[in-house]
Amino acid sequence: MRRQIRFIAAAAVAALALSGCSISASPSTDATGTDGAGGTVTILTHDSFQITAEQKADFETKSGYKLVTTAPGDAGFVVNQLLLGKDAPTVDGVFGIDNFSATTITDADVLSEYQSAALPDSAANYAMGKTLTPIDHGQVCINIDRDWFADNGVAEPTSLDQLAEPEYAKLLVITDPSTSSPGLAFLAGVVSKYGDGWQSYMSKLLDGGTRVAAGWSDAYYSDFSGSEGKGDYPLVLSYASSPAAEDGKTGNLEASCVDQIEYAGVVAGAKNPEGAQAFIDYLLSDEYQVTIPEQMYMYPVSDQVDLPEEWAKHAQPSTTPIDVDPAQVAAERETWLNEFTKLSE
Repeated sequence: MRRQIRFIAAAAVAALALSGCSISASPSTDATGTDGAGGTVTILTHDSFQITAEQKADFETKSGYKLVTTAPGDAGFVVNQLLLGKDAPTVDGVFGIDNFSATTITDADVLSEYQSAALPDSAANYAMGKTLTPIDHGQVCINIDRDWFADNGVAEPTSLDQLAEPEYAKLLVITDPSTSSPGLAFLAGVVSKYGDGWQSYMSKLLDGGTRVAAGWSDAYYSDFSGSEGKGDYPLVLSYASSPAAEDGKTGNLEASCVDQIEYAGVVAGAKNPEGAQAFIDYLLSDEYQVTIPEQMYMYPVSDQVDLPEEWAKHAQPSTTPIDVDPAQVAAERETWLNEFTKLSE
């Protein structure tokens, strides 16, 4: 069976307005039926999160909680919804906060302290405070449709500088950093590399024809020529692991890669914090960690999990990713986003 990147939900990110949607308004797991002995636990996730029916049943059986998940959009939406719902939370836990948004969330005091006993020693390098539990990690990178470049007689780009050249800028689709975690990671990487000249670099991309999609699924499945959508853009902002889903027909621009870590947490003021804690424990279990590569195309934080064979061939992360300071992202994020919005208007 041809492997696909299976972790994308069908809901369109663009259909949601940050100011108007509720973090309990769009459950992606059926909320009907009888609650478990411990009641219902409601988890806010991004729309790339996947849990199978079998895993859901396994969690409910072992924990005694009925699981409901709600996915309003990409990780950017998750962060905004947590902040909007701070004073009256309608969810118990969250998955999908990444290292670029982590400080924003911890500074806002929207999560309660929880340190899971199930956290493996191999996850120590990804730890960030007492309220965030690392679940998986990966790299955001520009993916290259190798067949397109070969068929069109164009050399593949090898640097970020090349991407801004007119020949390549018109071939690239990125994602909006205001609503997309890969988009924010890419923006942070550009700022880290170009410093005060990042606006000039980004202007070259945008003025040169680079498309800005609302979210990852639109960019990858609709705009990118190297996946099932067969779009018009042979360069796309995605993940280092994505080429494994395309049987090696795509590759990564290693000079563009930025590390990304995804966290889970218990929402402060939750009605069922114990249920959220149990869910975080389950995400760290061998039963779930072993499926993270297949279901979400990220690397599990547990080093006891064997990765799929094709990852060794096609999903090797860059050994020299762009170094991004999370503290700088937290301090300057809003300024960057405002500047990016002005540039893209």
